[in-house]
Amino acid sequence: MIHSGELRSGKGAHDENFPVASHLIKRQHRPAILAFYEFVRVADDIADHPQLTSAEKIARLDRLESSLLGGGGDEPEGSRLRTILNERGLPPRHAQDLLSAFRQDATKLRYANWDELIGYCSRSAMPVGRFVLDVHGEARETWPASDALCAALQVINHLQDCGKDYRSLDRVYIPLDSLSTSGATIEALKGDKASPALRDCLRGLATRTAALLDESRGFEAKVSDTRLALEISVIQSLAGRLLAILMVRDPLAERVHLTKAEALAMAVKGGGRAILRRLLRTMAPTQRYQTP
Repeated sequence: MIHSGELRSGKGAHDENFPVASHLIKRQHRPAILAFYEFVRVADDIADHPQLTSAEKIARLDRLESSLLGGGGDEPEGSRLRTILNERGLPPRHAQDLLSAFRQDATKLRYANWDELIGYCSRSAMPVGRFVLDVHGEARETWPASDALCAALQVINHLQDCGKDYRSLDRVYIPLDSLSTSGATIEALKGDKASPALRDCLRGLATRTAALLDESRGFEAKVSDTRLALEISVIQSLAGRLLAILMVRDPLAERVHLTKAEALAMAVKGGGRAILRRLLRTMAPTQRYQTP
């Protein structure tokens, strides 16, 4: 059996909607985050591979987990991540949670409602943020805000790719009850243009996702590492802009991703805001005790 990495889609860290271990992150933390990303990217590509059966996908995901845990699997991405986790004294839990979500992708094609979708996000997205926080040694009190942000990012991806997911994988992350309430059908996802009912459904989901993003506000203030706080603020800015686009554009017919120039502009804006907020918090105690 060839290594799973040889079946990758070709997508890499620079192709993602949101930054992965950007230069905002301290140098000593980037190798761990990138090793985690490479492991997850291979697993995700296996789960989405159009030519593998469900059984073949699960067998490869099991082999990735075996290599991660030192149980005899020979997948280099798993072995590499295991070495880094051992060096840093970190558990494999977050990677295993993601593998659980990808196994679900291999067999589950529909989601009944929002709660079911968020349950999936709790294993397909939230562990990513938790891993980054653990790498930085941040407190677990930061997890709820991180979870909300990661779930929002995951749903944004689902909304952007709703047509492609259905056409290429027969997988629909759009909750069935949301489609039904709007009067839309699954088959509408095949079209070159979204019907009014489908547009209404997608806008409603974008609104619910914006509420998740709102739950993550103040996340950057909760973390101790200033550079991680800047990265979080950048990601929140990018997510907010993408949601604004999804409110007015049709993901079946129009571009709903940011260009590199747009992403850079939003990153600068988000990072600048975070720096200002952090400076103001630093200055506030000094100002409070100054005599008039």
